[in-house]
Amino acid sequence: MTINEIQSEIVDEFSEVDDWMDRYGMIIDLGNSLPPIEEKYRTPDHIIEGCQSRVWLNAELSPEGRVRYTADSDAIIVKGIISLLVKVLDNQTPDDILAADLHFINDIGLSEHLSPTRSNGLLAMLKQMRLYALAFKAAGRQQ
Repeated sequence: MTINEIQSEIVDEFSEVDDWMDRYGMIIDLGNSLPPIEEKYRTPDHIIEGCQSRVWLNAELSPEGRVRYTADSDAIIVKGIISLLVKVLDNQTPDDILAADLHFINDIGLSEHLSPTRSNGLLAMLKQMRLYALAFKAAGRQQ
């Protein structure tokens, strides 16, 4: 699936629920379904700076040239937010990740329902995911 197809799916799922407490429940459920990150990536090198909670993120480039993300957080809402980003950007090419307009964040109303610190954390998570994609793209040019 493309990034836009995945975003449309998420927007459709969230549009079925009006109450933001229920939407938070959906986000928490997504976080709970996120596969655990390997213990070797739960290190300071993999913590995203700018998040109030601890968020670990790892990325690897598959043999097919797609970025594979794994992540975790020690906060349930934040774990749900990173799981949303992983759901959208995982298994995509570096070019697609860098070109993506992640409109689903606004479309589902997430940005307006986050505290300022969580909004900053969301931006930091997205920035780090894009930095991984940029690094993989740059490394591919050098080969």
